[in-house]
Amino acid sequence: MIEFLPFITAFIYLLVATNYWRNTKTTAKNVHQSANWQSGLIAVGLVLHAALLYTSLFQHGLNLSFSNALSTILWLTVLIYWLTNFRHHLHSLQAFVLPPAAFFVLLQKLVPEAHVLPYADQPLFVVHMVIAMLAYSLLTFAALHALLMTAAERKLHQKSTWISLPDFPPLMTMETLLFRIITLGFVLLTLTLISGMMFSELLFDHPLRMTHKNVFTILSWLIFGGLLLGRRIYGWRGRIAIRWTLSGFVVLLLAYAGSKFVLEVLLHR
Repeated sequence: MIEFLPFITAFIYLLVATNYWRNTKTTAKNVHQSANWQSGLIAVGLVLHAALLYTSLFQHGLNLSFSNALSTILWLTVLIYWLTNFRHHLHSLQAFVLPPAAFFVLLQKLVPEAHVLPYADQPLFVVHMVIAMLAYSLLTFAALHALLMTAAERKLHQKSTWISLPDFPPLMTMETLLFRIITLGFVLLTLTLISGMMFSELLFDHPLRMTHKNVFTILSWLIFGGLLLGRRIYGWRGRIAIRWTLSGFVVLLLAYAGSKFVLEVLLHR
């Protein structure tokens, strides 16, 4: 049964996303009528995805390979969406969240990699990894939310767009939610850097090694910090906020996924 879990999970995610896309060709009423069973199916997908991750991550130690790490981040991203949707009714966001989640579930199955972490028994390292995963997931959610805001803004101004969705929350509501997510993600990213330096000091007697991953993580931290500072001082919003959010996310993606891809997939280290 475990062999089919990735395909079943991906199928559920894609089924919900496909049904949502089909409903976009009708009316917003149809979208809201489907929301309950879609939410239930996403919950089933999350449970199956969690079972898959548990098997993949904790078999023969902590295996945080490239595909496992990204699948974990997307699981957390879907979970954040699922919980947020109860209050803010972000049905449109599932069109952005679920397809990449399905992709990385299948990648985890089709491209299995073994990268057992040698420090998984260190409590400080475990805390560091948990905080980092939450930070990456929140900021991934923020980036997908920013893409949704882009589509909503173009629809509001009646501009042509590559995506057509029937229902959006008010832009002000979406913007407020975006900055709340970024603020929490920035706090967790700060704690990730601090805990990483503490662990590096404990293990290597050096608080900060200027590796590719650390340089890009710090750069991403500066971008998100600059966005929050610009919001507070200059009232940045709209397109400026979206551009800074997406820029920070791309840099963070290069920091974590980029370095893991090069080391594990290309160099096989």
